[in-house]
Formats: sequence, C-alpha cells, structure tokens
Amino acid sequence: MAVYTHVDPDELAALVARYDIGTVVSCKGIAEGVENSNFLLETTGGRFILTLYEKRVKADDLPFFVDLLDHLARAGCAVPAMIHDREGAAIQRIAGRSACVIQFLPGISLTHPTPGQCAAAGGALGAMHRALAGYSGARDNSMGQHHWRAIAAGAGDLDSVLPGLQAEVDTELDWLDAHWPAGLPRHVIHADLFPDNVLMLGETVTGLIDFYFAATDFRAYDVAITHASWCFSDDGKRCDQGRASALMRGYLGEVALSDAEIAALPLLARGASLRFLLTRAHDWIHTPAGALVTRKDPSPFLERLRRYRADDAAALFAV
Repeated sequence: MAVYTHVDPDELAALVARYDIGTVVSCKGIAEGVENSNFLLETTGGRFILTLYEKRVKADDLPFFVDLLDHLARAGCAVPAMIHDREGAAIQRIAGRSACVIQFLPGISLTHPTPGQCAAAGGALGAMHRALAGYSGARDNSMGQHHWRAIAAGAGDLDSVLPGLQAEVDTELDWLDAHWPAGLPRHVIHADLFPDNVLMLGETVTGLIDFYFAATDFRAYDVAITHASWCFSDDGKRCDQGRASALMRGYLGEVALSDAEIAALPLLARGASLRFLLTRAHDWIHTPAGALVTRKDPSPFLERLRRYRADDAAALFAV
C-alpha cells in the first residue's frame, strides 16, 4: 500500500494555480506503490497524477527524472510526461515534500500477461532503448552489481528468511564478481520494468511508468530484468517459454542485440534475480509487524536465480 501524506486543500489549490490545467475538482489517494504518495488529481482541465516523493527518492535526483521523462516524451515513447508550470518548473513543494504533477495515462497494469502482451512490452522496451541510445543524462545505479554486497550486508540475517540463504547468496556474489561482463552497450535503462510498471489496453502499451530506479547500466541487463519479471510463474519455478519468446521477439524487432549481449543474458538474469531477492529479503526482515506495506516473498526470485543457473538457461531467451 502507498504511504499517504495529507494534502491541505488550500495548499493544493495554490499549487494547481501555478499551471494551465484548470482548477481542482477532486484529489484522491491511489492505493498502488510503496515508494511515494500518489493521488489522482482531477481538474477542470483533465486528469493528472500528483506524486509526493517520500524518503527513497532523493530530491537531488528529481531533475534527472524530469529531464529523462521529457526526453522520452519528445521521442514519442509512451511515458507520463512531467507537467511544467507557467514558469517552466516541474518540481514543486507541497505538504513538506517535493512533488510533481504528471500526465495521466489510460490503461491497466497486468498480473498475468499473455504472450501477445509480452511481445508488446518487449517492443516498448526496445523503442525506449533506441530513444535513450544517444541520451546524455546519466545516474549511478544504486541497485547495480557494484552495490550488491553492501545490499546483502545491510539486509541482515538472510537465514531468517530462508534456511541456507546466506551461504547461497555469498556463493552467487563471488561467482558474479568473477564473471560480470564489461564493455557491453550501456545507457540509461528503466531497471524495474515489472508488469505493474506497464499500462496496457489489450495488447497495446499505453504507458511505461515508475522510472525512479532508472540509471546507467547495460541495456541487456534491462532486458534480463524484464525477462525475469514477465516470463515466470508466480512461484518462480517455471519459465513460460511462450511468453519469453514473445518478449524477446518484440524487443529484437526494435533493437539488434550483439552476440556478446545475447550470450550474457543468462548471467545478467542471474544478477537481476539476485538484486530483487536481496531487496525483497531486506524488506522482509526490516518491515515491522503491523506496517501498511505488504512484504513481498523473496523466494520466487531465488527460484528464478536457480533456473538461470542451469546449463540450458540460454534456451530461455530463444525467439
């Protein structure tokens, strides 16, 4: 569940008055997401999303996110543009928080995508990567490979989540340190393109959302993250080859990965699985009893990690 920061009606009206979007009709909290407070803002000029940024999104990073979404919107990608006020500012302050008014996009997020929807998502990811290939912005990937040991150390007692997990994580970290590739094409990537971060109507992508983990990394790593999050059963034990092939077919229709990138996909997917295993384990350990945030079970990403470790893992990426 989202964290809701109270918004004073008078303060909200003053905020909206800075824009050419009409006057406030209603503002209701959206019960999705755990990182920020999100509201559906209806004005006489239309529908918008009002986002108040909580502790995990640093104020210093907001100019990067605004510029990134502006760039993608200009390139014709299906992303929610940040709305700029009459002075040209997109970043505001309300209720003591940094905030932005964001374009509302139609569509719903998925829980069990079809192969056709996976193909559309792969195509949208590829189109986004083409738009970012020459983008000059950059941001360190705070959830990237060079941070995983620190994330693992900060998680706490991993064996309290699953017996034997600490030893398995330590072994995997050693292996990834020894084998992580270098020299693959890199630029800003989404880095969190789970199905709930893609809006769709049927098999048409209407929006790629929630760019707050976007950072500079291998583009093939972004493909691996998307593969891990779109192509498996809920328990992580089975990769749906129909969905996986459709996702890769959609992506490769937009971007031609190099032989080195294709060869690295199983390794990058192991890293992606470990990254989400560690962050979910951290939240599992540190989320207090009675908290409003629903903890996500880390074990499905351990199952994915083991599947990507198998000798035939390269076949999971076959078109």
